[in-house]
Amino acid sequence: MTRSAPGPRDRARRELLRSIEVRILASGLFLALLTVVALGIGWLVNPELAAQLAAMTGLNLTIGRAAGMSFGYASGLHHPSVITSSVLVETIQVLVIYPLFVLSWKSLVDARHMQRLLVGMRRSAEANQSRVARYGMIGLFAFVFLPFWMTGPVVGSVIGFLIGLKARHNLPIVLSATYAAVAIWAVFFERMNEWLAAYGRYAAFGLVLVFAVAALAVRAVWDWKQNQGRGSEPASCATRLPRTAED
Repeated sequence: MTRSAPGPRDRARRELLRSIEVRILASGLFLALLTVVALGIGWLVNPELAAQLAAMTGLNLTIGRAAGMSFGYASGLHHPSVITSSVLVETIQVLVIYPLFVLSWKSLVDARHMQRLLVGMRRSAEANQSRVARYGMIGLFAFVFLPFWMTGPVVGSVIGFLIGLKARHNLPIVLSATYAAVAIWAVFFERMNEWLAAYGRYAAFGLVLVFAVAALAVRAVWDWKQNQGRGSEPASCATRLPRTAED
């Protein structure tokens, strides 16, 4: 009795299960679950500290690293708490969003509910791809490390994929640059909080928040203009897949 050849759906399922991105995604989701559990336990033990860390996490996710870290120092937290929280949040973002982008690009998962986010990241990555590609891994590290317009670990990891870096090279570069940047930002925001303490406990955070909101507004206008110029967007990220990025 002959066994029937596997169909396209079976082959796609096998490719998905063998993909390194699935393991990366599982690690990111597990780390996110541990973070939620730790915050829940912390709420029972020390509600004030747990609320501060939760607020830092929310600000980091919605506005950015600067808002989250400056709020942490304004709340009276010290380097270990602020740095650990920021590193954890940004690591989870990379370990979750990067594999979802790659799997969607390869048409192995249906990420239509995240399509707006994924397309936005692709546009940001493609806008900076040529500059980063010119210097390879060093360029990618610098892109993530330096606080320029639309830089950061998530977009950086997408650029690494687009220029053909495998995940085992891409993610260590992106995360090491992120951790170095967080450490330097930590010193800066702590000093900034000390300088502006005379104007109020949350003066430094308020100043950072104003700049962050203004930057987000400018970015929203820029994205809107890009959308107007490009017209309708394809339904999937799965175009121009670089063969060298496969694992």
